[in-house]
Amino acid sequence: MPRSPLRLPRSLRQALSCALLLSLPGGTDVLAQQSLPPAPYAYVQLEDPMAEAQAQTLMESLRCLTCQSQSIADSDAPMAGDMRNEVRSRIAAGEDPEAIRAWLMERYGDYVSYKPVVNPSTWPLFAAPLLLILLAVLLLRRRFRKANVGSSEP
Repeated sequence: MPRSPLRLPRSLRQALSCALLLSLPGGTDVLAQQSLPPAPYAYVQLEDPMAEAQAQTLMESLRCLTCQSQSIADSDAPMAGDMRNEVRSRIAAGEDPEAIRAWLMERYGDYVSYKPVVNPSTWPLFAAPLLLILLAVLLLRRRFRKANVGSSEP
């Protein structure tokens, strides 16, 4: 009597085939497609020109977290569209642009803003150039002082 092959339940076979597809290179690209429509204010300007000017100024000073080299005003990434929508919605509701920046920095970190702030974690970034310039001035002064002392003796 021939032996029958091991037969797995259908749900287990489906789960294994799905896991195999996702483990292949590019298997997750199918799941990563943007299936949601863009946010309402992602590509639509505010009706009030003053409010839109405030929103545009703020959006130009916020970094796209997907692109990282463009502002959210210039980026076509879905994440930038969501951030533009958030900025315009909050500006339309009367919120202060700096309060919106603070909220985005709290949510996404200091990296989201092109206007860095001095705080306990970033002060070395601001102090290091000043310390290096001071060190260079001290070393040059010491070197020139030694050179002047050596050349003035007969």
